[in-house]
Amino acid sequence: MGKRRFSPNAKNKHPLEADFVKNEEEGKENEKTVSYIQMFRYTTGLDKFLLCLGLLSALGTGILQPLYTLLYGNLTGDIIAFASTIYKPTLTPEQRKEAEDNFLDGITHFAVMNSLIGLGMLVLSFISTTTFTYSASRQVYQLRSVYLSKILNQDISWYDVHETGDFSSRMTEDLYKFEDGIGEKLPMFLHFQVVFLASLTLALWKGWELALVCLTSLPAALIALGVVSFLTTRFAQRELDAYGAAGAIAEEVLSSIRTVVAFSGQEKEAKRYDKNLEFAKKNNIKKNMFSGIGTGMLWFMIYSSYALAFWYGVKLVLDQKTWTDPVYTVNNMVTVFFSVMAGSMNFGIASPYIEAFAMSKAAANKIFSVIDNIPKINLSKGRGEKLDSVKGNIRFRNVKFHYPSRPDVPILQGLNLEINQGDTVALVGSSGCGKSTVIQLIQRFYDPVSGEISVDGKNIKDLDLTWFRGNIGTVGQEPVLFGISIMENIKYGNLKATEEDVIAAAKKANAHTFISALPNGYNTLVGERGAQLSGGQKQRIAIARALVGNPSILLLDEATSALDYTSEAKVQAALDSASAGYTTIIVAHRLSTIRGANKIIVFSKGVVVEQGTHEELMALEKEYHGLVMAQVRGSEAAQQSGDGKKIIEVDEDDKIDPAIHGKIIADEEIQENETDLSLIGILKMNSPEWLQLLIGSTGSAVLGTTMPLFSVLFGSILGTLASSDDEYVRSETNKYCLFFVCIGCMAAVCNFLLTYMFGIAGERMTERIRSQMFRAMLVQEIGFFDDKANGVGSLCSRLSADASSIQGATGQRLGSILQSITTFVVAISLSLYYDYRLGLVTAAFVPFMLLAMYVERQNTAGLRSNRDQALQKSTMIAVEAVGNIRTVASLCLEDQIHKLYTTELIPYYRSVQRNVYWRGIVFGLSRSMTFFTYSASMYYGGRLVINGLSYEKVFKVSQALVMGTTSIANSLAFSPNLTAGLEAAKNVKQFLARVPKIQDSSTSKSIQQVDGNFDFSRINFSYPTRSEIQVLKGLNLSILQGKTVALVGQSGCGKSTIIQLIERFYDPSSGEVKLDGNNLKSMKLESLRSHLGIVSQEPNLFNKTIAENIAYGDNSREADMNEIMQAARNANIHNFIVDLPKGYDTKLGEKAVQLSGGQKQRIAIARALVRNPKVLLLDEATSALDTESEKIVQEALDKAKQGRTCVTIAHRLTTIQDADLICVIDRGIVAEAGTHEELLNKKGLYHRLNQAQK
Repeated sequence: MGKRRFSPNAKNKHPLEADFVKNEEEGKENEKTVSYIQMFRYTTGLDKFLLCLGLLSALGTGILQPLYTLLYGNLTGDIIAFASTIYKPTLTPEQRKEAEDNFLDGITHFAVMNSLIGLGMLVLSFISTTTFTYSASRQVYQLRSVYLSKILNQDISWYDVHETGDFSSRMTEDLYKFEDGIGEKLPMFLHFQVVFLASLTLALWKGWELALVCLTSLPAALIALGVVSFLTTRFAQRELDAYGAAGAIAEEVLSSIRTVVAFSGQEKEAKRYDKNLEFAKKNNIKKNMFSGIGTGMLWFMIYSSYALAFWYGVKLVLDQKTWTDPVYTVNNMVTVFFSVMAGSMNFGIASPYIEAFAMSKAAANKIFSVIDNIPKINLSKGRGEKLDSVKGNIRFRNVKFHYPSRPDVPILQGLNLEINQGDTVALVGSSGCGKSTVIQLIQRFYDPVSGEISVDGKNIKDLDLTWFRGNIGTVGQEPVLFGISIMENIKYGNLKATEEDVIAAAKKANAHTFISALPNGYNTLVGERGAQLSGGQKQRIAIARALVGNPSILLLDEATSALDYTSEAKVQAALDSASAGYTTIIVAHRLSTIRGANKIIVFSKGVVVEQGTHEELMALEKEYHGLVMAQVRGSEAAQQSGDGKKIIEVDEDDKIDPAIHGKIIADEEIQENETDLSLIGILKMNSPEWLQLLIGSTGSAVLGTTMPLFSVLFGSILGTLASSDDEYVRSETNKYCLFFVCIGCMAAVCNFLLTYMFGIAGERMTERIRSQMFRAMLVQEIGFFDDKANGVGSLCSRLSADASSIQGATGQRLGSILQSITTFVVAISLSLYYDYRLGLVTAAFVPFMLLAMYVERQNTAGLRSNRDQALQKSTMIAVEAVGNIRTVASLCLEDQIHKLYTTELIPYYRSVQRNVYWRGIVFGLSRSMTFFTYSASMYYGGRLVINGLSYEKVFKVSQALVMGTTSIANSLAFSPNLTAGLEAAKNVKQFLARVPKIQDSSTSKSIQQVDGNFDFSRINFSYPTRSEIQVLKGLNLSILQGKTVALVGQSGCGKSTIIQLIERFYDPSSGEVKLDGNNLKSMKLESLRSHLGIVSQEPNLFNKTIAENIAYGDNSREADMNEIMQAARNANIHNFIVDLPKGYDTKLGEKAVQLSGGQKQRIAIARALVRNPKVLLLDEATSALDTESEKIVQEALDKAKQGRTCVTIAHRLTTIQDADLICVIDRGIVAEAGTHEELLNKKGLYHRLNQAQK
């Protein structure tokens, strides 16, 4: 049999990620469908008042339109009657004068009344737009607040089975879409529908027979619209799912960027991201295709109904011409026709809004499914009992437990455990035996499947959970810090703590001295996830955070694992002192740290197998005895080399500069392109789709001529009605009605081309922009991510928000804007052609509208900038909290995070509410300008008719210009989308123009083979965000081929910095790092890193299968499954994996939370080994392992080191005493170097470190 290959593309073997459609189907089971009315659940009394006022105003604007139609119909009849009368040869001068005066009175009455309607339209449109926009901003602010609160208050088991990586997408893109559906588009849509209904009512009143004939196409139009709405909603749901999945990938990758870069996984992750973008693109193109077909059919029916209306209307007028009291006069026919036309046109114009509502409702389904989910473990304050005090008597009675995401893997199997008040109890056992699970159950992150956990005799299910957790102090194995100051991080342990309390806690945790040495002291920002601090420094701050709360129960899960031995001794003493009188539960692999415990409990396979004091368990000579002896044997050699002299304590923080400290630069300088992007600029970004743009633009341009052509046909038909020759009238009417049908066919085809082609172009550009931005992020240097402004939440927000905004300015919206421009230009041209005087008078109103549009655009751009800043900051807070939900829950920070989040949002929403009036004024002007234009054109046109101008031309010019101004007004509905899109496009171009400070040059070389000789020559280094603090100060270091070099020193001395320089995460400020005599800068980054294998102190695993995570160690090829399994065996993780129900196909979930620290570390080691690197970089590679696993893995690493250059960092000197060279790093230089024995004999820094570990 041939070897089984692990292929990311295999359909049935270890897929790179879950199939999207499968995820979609699974998600439907839990997703709640909300009605449109339910989307307004967060309205207050004020909001309801505003919405009612806005609805009434929208109703008013809808009713005003038919009133205009009634006036216009009467005026039309008057004009035709006047034209028919004025040219009679028998007319006397007196009769002519009387006819002119009457006619002048009629057009004056029309102008005045129509201007009043326009004034009413201005006021009511202002009110409806302003109230809905204002209320929508309030509702979305409240929804953002509630959504985050609900997310933070979900129980931990919910997080285990839900991917939260798409959270940033939900908080930005989905909420934009939600707001779009409850804001100003709603009164606009209501206006169109009221116009439709009111116009039909007027038409039926004035001539029911003609009205019914005109409406024969209505049922088909409604069916078409219903089908389009259904399909659009379905495709919109899939779009949100796809972009949510892409957002989850982006969050996961960017939060683990060092791991991705170290293993050259950028291309693999970009393809994984692109896969979801590709699905969204194909889905949206289908959506646009169906939308185009539906809209095209709708407009064909509308224009066909025009043809039928005129044909049948003229027939009725001519048939009743001889009647004494005819029902169908020219006045009534025009009124009925314009009523049906206004109704059908408004019905058609409303169709693009359905997409916005469908997207909004789909977003609401996603959001409300979370909001309405009731946590199994409820955090609500006031639920449960609060004791007078917590003494700390803890009981586990027959507790059985498995993780919700892995119900087939039992963790605890009938656990019985008693911990008495004030005792210090240590939990020991092999990695993955359930020790950390006990810690989580005590905090009630989960409830047991069966059995009971009680504190002071009370079942913890009956206690107020927030109050209970407030009495617990926790320090986890992987310390989580937030991107705020050290002071604020420690205060998170007790929000009521004073500055003195914080300093006292820091002193207890042996952190005060190094904090005080920082330029900004306790106000120093630690960076995202504490990236600006070493592992040991983070751990000490986490310990201080736990101690500042003065807890009754102290939970220490490997609390000192990241500390060097000097710090550990001090911190352990502090913890021993702090835990006096409190119940303390310790999980530790270093058994020397728990010898003084009152009780040591040994776990195995989910039950207690031994318990007692250290002496009692040693006397039994069973499980515990074996673990202790394994550690003793590992340290015998080091102990034999000691001289027994008293340890000279050296506080490293008194004598060395910390590794990475100081003030974070607030904003990185990115190349600014001050040139404001225009619509042409977006089209240039869309240039690869030139063919689709050309076809779509052609369709838009031709479609834009249909309304002006309609005005020409309309005027021509009215021009024939003054004739006394009935047959001529019928013949001309039939001809023009046929032209209407032709225009309908043209509108149908062009609408389809516009929607479909611009849809293809817009979706491809959106996919490309998202992909390019993500790829641009992946190639930035690591220093870029150290900047607070470039946190994961901020970058994810930009990925979704900017691309979404650009998408809002492209596609069908862009086609609609081009159509409006064409309509306007053709209308102006026709008006000037038929009569320049009337054309100029009417066109005089256009500059006012354009000026209003410009002011509104400038205002929107300013709001967009404010929104982006506010949402990036707030989203960064939210994403950081959700990504570290266990720490947030443990510290009861839900309310604090929520408060910080809403505080960041308040300034933006206040600015929205202050500036919303501009939008109302502009939209009111755009709506009312049509009526003012009609008043002026018909009044002036009437006077020209008196002076001999053909009334036919008056109708053609006025109708064409009104169509033009109406099209501009309708395009204003999408003006905010265009403005936001232009601003987003500017941001994207600036970001894509940023040149990474570390990248391949044209002269960079690929290296196929390396020997592994490293030379550090006079290296000076400062971190980019802490340039004022020098970490390495002229460091010189040589690492020879095939040798193992160990770097030791106090926490924060710069050991990890050296490894990061080897990986070329950073470049030195001065000096050279060479590999085999070649400067690292001369080598291609991927080529260099392909020869390096790294295992870091905090392993980052991905939401993939175990096999995929191990295979990630070599992204240059398809890994062989046998290699994966062998690497797992070498890392002592194979047996654990095969015992899982799905074995190597087990998906780890987000941040691999279901695995213990040791299990994660071993998978990370296997990942490094599968690469078969020439150089091994081990940064505390075994720090999280229990003694037995460490021994086996250490043997595997020792074997793996053979023939390789190895650079290792370790606090446990027993693991590196066989190194060929041990370098003690101090004050940014190599202070001592030599073998273990040589350095002991020097009795310097290394000797003191070794003594401390005894």
